[in-house]
Amino acid sequence: MSLIRWDPYRQMRSFRNAMDRFFEESIRRMRGEEQEMEAGLYIPVDVFESGDHLVITAVAPGAKPEDLDVSVSGNTLTVRGEIKQDPESEGKDVYFQERMYGPFSRSITLSSEYDLDKVEATCSNGIIRITVPKSEEAKPKQIKVKAGQA
Repeated sequence: MSLIRWDPYRQMRSFRNAMDRFFEESIRRMRGEEQEMEAGLYIPVDVFESGDHLVITAVAPGAKPEDLDVSVSGNTLTVRGEIKQDPESEGKDVYFQERMYGPFSRSITLSSEYDLDKVEATCSNGIIRITVPKSEEAKPKQIKVKAGQA
């Protein structure tokens, strides 16, 4: 029979190791977002289904339609653009600058049930709205039941 020496700090080290793993995983997840942000600013998006369309909304304050580019490559939809600084504040002594300016890019991978040839995009008051219809194959089909012969 072997004797195991009691170590009162063993559980604390175990807890600390668990907390270290938790924070490392959080940082790894954030770095994944950082890789997406390397192309510029990070713009938040909402993605939801409305009827037989997928709707993607993104917030880009101050972005104008002519500053935006929406493209599809394979099954990836990408929104690129630039939020330009107000020309009135350029070259002035700025005391606070909390708004961010510069180029941005966001990519979303979509499933094959959407018709990426019929994507529509609008921009109003800094809200980008992209609608992607479902493909005809993905829409539910109604099958008429006929009377059979007995």
